[in-house]
Amino acid sequence: MGNKVQRIPEGKGPYSVGCTDLMTGHGIQGSFLRLFYPSQIGTSSEETIWIPNKEYYHGLSDFLNIYRTLGDFFFSYYYGSVTCPAKWNATFRLGEKYPLIIFSHGLGAFRTIYSAICIEMASQGFIVAAVEHRDQSSAATYYYKENPDLEAKGQASVLHTEWIYYRKLKADEDEALVRRQQVQQRADECIRALDLMLDINSGKPMVNMLPFNFNWSLLKDCIDIQKIAMMGHSFGAATVIETLSKDVRFKCGIALDTWMIPLCDDVYPKVNQPLLFINSEKFQWAWNILEIKKLNSADRERKMITIKGSVHQSFPDFTFLAGYLVGKIFKLKGGIDPNVAIDISNKASLAFLQKHLGLKKDFDQWEQLLDGRGLNVIPGTNIDIPPMPPHSKH
Repeated sequence: MGNKVQRIPEGKGPYSVGCTDLMTGHGIQGSFLRLFYPSQIGTSSEETIWIPNKEYYHGLSDFLNIYRTLGDFFFSYYYGSVTCPAKWNATFRLGEKYPLIIFSHGLGAFRTIYSAICIEMASQGFIVAAVEHRDQSSAATYYYKENPDLEAKGQASVLHTEWIYYRKLKADEDEALVRRQQVQQRADECIRALDLMLDINSGKPMVNMLPFNFNWSLLKDCIDIQKIAMMGHSFGAATVIETLSKDVRFKCGIALDTWMIPLCDDVYPKVNQPLLFINSEKFQWAWNILEIKKLNSADRERKMITIKGSVHQSFPDFTFLAGYLVGKIFKLKGGIDPNVAIDISNKASLAFLQKHLGLKKDFDQWEQLLDGRGLNVIPGTNIDIPPMPPHSKH
């Protein structure tokens, strides 16, 4: 059912993968991310803990509308000891410049639960920075806050942990308006994460608020600053589009099962970079597809494929760890083997990244997937688009 049998899949590429966490700055305006990177073999034997704090169980429980006591027991029992196949704080691998991917998670998720995708990209020679968003769309997140009362009394400042949990919409709230505000904050957080990674690349001194022993100076001059891309799932895919509209340093974007409600028409003409949309079979609907098609342009590459038998949760890690019963109840599994589905998504992503980042790799062997050719994949969408545009966003 949980981690008793299933595991998050290992990367298939030639690089060993390391993992660490990075938090900079006091307060909510800092950056918080999990970094996956090519690592030196044999410099760490410790696998990475998948969900590192019990507060994430609280947040997942809130998001799923179950009692925290029940959720804490369920998540800790089935997933508390789960690790992902990346070596914790392994030494960064020197010797070449790596392209960079900024990854944005979906609604009710957080930085750690797309490990399968991030590990695969790192194993193929990418540095991947998975941002944890503080817009109240993640299940939970935290930052370190100074205590102003102690400062007022002349005492030494003491940092304490401040948790932010998923905010449910009120009955009378306009969801599109709330999500629009959140996606703009998310894009700003992704741009700050890129700024941070480029500062590290330039050798600028950086203080990690987290007490981890990782040598960040090794990353100096190891990012290929002309080869930067963005990926995200669902709300994170909308974040990809919003971010690309704001920052041309991102050369292309990969949008996994995009949720278009947070976006508005003003954004679409500003996205001049190539985009790849990888959709599941069960999530999309006519209004959403028509919104995606508004991004179409004769002089900008737009690719869309659909993975047959997949569901919206075929992209996060839970699909690999849930047994049959839990997988069906929470719609974590579709009719396709989760490993097959994520393999199609990853290979199509790699082919797209090679094409638009100018990589000298062999990822073009999967280029046919970008045209929807191959097993378990179709071009475009499986959704019938009505002759009159549908009014419903839902």
